[in-house]
Amino acid sequence: MSNCAIVGINWGDEGKGRMVDLITRDHDVVVRYQGGGNAGHTIINGYGKFALHLLPSGIFTDGVVNILGNGVALDPENLEKEIEEVRSRGVKISPENLMLSDRASLLMPWHRELDGLEEARLADKKYGSTRQGIAPFYADKYSKKTVLAGELLYPEHLKAHLEDLLEWKNLTLRNVYGAKGYTMDDLNEWIEKYCEKIKPYVRDTGEFLKKASAEGKSILFEAQLGALRDLDYGIVPYTTSSNTIAAFAPVGSGLPGVKIDKIVGVVKAYSSCVGEGPFTCEWFGEEAEKLREAGEEYGAKTGRPRRVGPIDIVATRYGVETQGATTVALTKLDVLSYMDEIPICSQYELFGKKTDRFPFPAVLPEAKPVMTSMPGWKCDISGCRSWNELPKEAKDYVEYVEREIGCHIGYVSVGPERESIIFR
Repeated sequence: MSNCAIVGINWGDEGKGRMVDLITRDHDVVVRYQGGGNAGHTIINGYGKFALHLLPSGIFTDGVVNILGNGVALDPENLEKEIEEVRSRGVKISPENLMLSDRASLLMPWHRELDGLEEARLADKKYGSTRQGIAPFYADKYSKKTVLAGELLYPEHLKAHLEDLLEWKNLTLRNVYGAKGYTMDDLNEWIEKYCEKIKPYVRDTGEFLKKASAEGKSILFEAQLGALRDLDYGIVPYTTSSNTIAAFAPVGSGLPGVKIDKIVGVVKAYSSCVGEGPFTCEWFGEEAEKLREAGEEYGAKTGRPRRVGPIDIVATRYGVETQGATTVALTKLDVLSYMDEIPICSQYELFGKKTDRFPFPAVLPEAKPVMTSMPGWKCDISGCRSWNELPKEAKDYVEYVEREIGCHIGYVSVGPERESIIFR
């Protein structure tokens, strides 16, 4: 048995989904352990191209059990739609290969509404939310005012609980934001339309995982977003509202005592970022647009153009340390093939001094990039399948990044397809 976590090293959007899709074949179970439908994993395989938001990326591999753990913001509406969309394209989804933790909390209709209302109130100080209800959801979870998925199995208890929550939540909606609020009829309709459809997938996944682990089954833990979006270790307040780091995987999956043997940190060969907040290495204008177009950098969930720039060694080194990565997957190396020189943000300048350390969030906006560059390779590398097939300049770039971030790069991705990978 060997358990593995696949996590993001930077701001998210590093290519974790394609790595889960690749590595799933070596595991028996895939578990999403945090986050919700506010970001997407883009996957290209024999079924086609998919942007998954809640479904674990192992759903395409036969014989693998996929689990949404207790740490996930379980959105019945988005999940039901995603199941139907993926299933319509020939992918088998049933309670045999998809399980929802009975201890996962449900993202309610009011969470999405509150997210939008608060971003509107913040105006030019907004956090860059995708307005999928994630921050209000986790605020309610830690206030112990959410509905557990397992409550769907006990309708009378669920009704009484919802009536209590409804009274409390309407106070906020109506008195703070001047919104209409909700009725029990609204909630009953929502339950019937979405929750009843996902109810067959709900079970005690903690017990399932404990048994699987005892039987020597291998588990793959799938994260959403990256280290710099972690609630505790990221760029506060421009983070998500859950812990994206591998250390949270055992807790959020439902198997708190499990040992993780391997942590694959995913890093893009350049930098990209969706949302607000400081982004030290950011490019603008024509330079940014060329990179954005070459890498097709548009949000899988929102369609928003991603902010882009060169690889940020300072942020990446910090992400590797925060995640405890044992190996790194460098993705989208092929995208840089059009460049004569490969730019690199090697250090920051902060208060007139150069630094290798990632700054405290409050002073991060003051940081300026210290740039260097390496020769480009100016040829198509998307067909390379071994390390020796890469041009010298591409290998030099990979080895430079490896040295600077202090972690072995075990995978080099040269395309979005499952087989477009080089193992080192």
